[in-house]
Amino acid sequence: MKIGFIGLGTMGGAAALNLIKGGHDLTVCDLDKSRGAEHLAMGATWANTAADATKGCDIIFTMVFGPKEIESVVRGENGILQEIRKDQIWVDMTTNSPEGGKALADAVAAKGAFAIDAPVTGAVDGARAGKMTQFAGGDEAAVERARPVMELMGPVYYMGGNGTGAITKLCSNQLWAIHATAMGEALVMGVKSGVDLSNLWPALSLGASDSWCLHHDAPSVFAGHYDPSFTLDLCKKDLGLIVSACDAAGTESSLTRLVQQRFEKARLAYGGEKGELHVVKLEEDAAGVSLQMDGDWVPHWEK
Repeated sequence: MKIGFIGLGTMGGAAALNLIKGGHDLTVCDLDKSRGAEHLAMGATWANTAADATKGCDIIFTMVFGPKEIESVVRGENGILQEIRKDQIWVDMTTNSPEGGKALADAVAAKGAFAIDAPVTGAVDGARAGKMTQFAGGDEAAVERARPVMELMGPVYYMGGNGTGAITKLCSNQLWAIHATAMGEALVMGVKSGVDLSNLWPALSLGASDSWCLHHDAPSVFAGHYDPSFTLDLCKKDLGLIVSACDAAGTESSLTRLVQQRFEKARLAYGGEKGELHVVKLEEDAAGVSLQMDGDWVPHWEK
C-alpha cells in the first residue's frame, strides 16, 4: 500500500520503520526533517506538508504531541483535509480528547474518507519491536481494512465507534500514572524501613503487588535517568485529558486527581522536559533516600 506517516517523534518514528520493513511505500512528514533520516535511508519519501503526505495514499497515520497539534495537522493550512479523498483511511495515534477526535473524524467523513482513533501504548521498545498496542475506535469495516498494516506495528484492539479508542488510551494512562506514583511510595517506604532494594524489588514483582510498571519502569529509576523518552510535560497533557474525561463522565476519581497533583509537583520541581518517573524521585527526595541501584539497566528505547 501507499502510506503516509505524519509525526516522527519518539514513538511515531520507531513505529513507522515497521511499515517500511513490511514492504509498503511510505511517505513521511515531520516538522524536523532530521527525524526522518533513518526512514529516508530505508527508501521512504519525504513530504514537506501534511497535505503532501496525504495525497494519493491508501492510509494516513498521524502521531503528534496532543489536541492542539493534531487539530493543526488536520484542519490547518496544508493540512490533511486539503487532500484527503473518498475511501482513504486516516488513523490518528495521537493521545487526544475523545470530543476533539470525534469532531475531526466528522470533518474527514464529510470528505467521504474514514477516521480511526487508535492511540497507542507499549513504550519505545514496543514501538521498535512491532509490539505497540493500538486501541482502535471508528467504523469497524475500516479498522479491518487497515488492520493488516496496523498490525505491522503491533496488536490492534477494536473498542467501538469513534472516540472509544481515545477513552481506552486515557484509561490506560490513568492506571499507569497511579501505578508509577504508588510504585515510588512503596519502594521508598520499604527502603527507608530497612529492606535492601535488591531484595525488595523482586519480592514486589510477585503476586498481588506485581505490575507492568514494576517490571518495565522501575529499572529507569534504578538507573537514575527516570525515563526521558516520555516527559513530565507529556504527563501534564495526558493527565489533563484524563481529568477532563472524568469530569465529562461525572466520576469522582479522587485518586486520579491526587496523582495529577503529584505529577504537577514533580514537573514544577524538576522541569517539564525531565523524564516521567521523576514523580518517583519526588518521593525519594522527600524521604531522603535513593532508589538508584547497580545493575545492567539497559534503557528500554535501546533494546
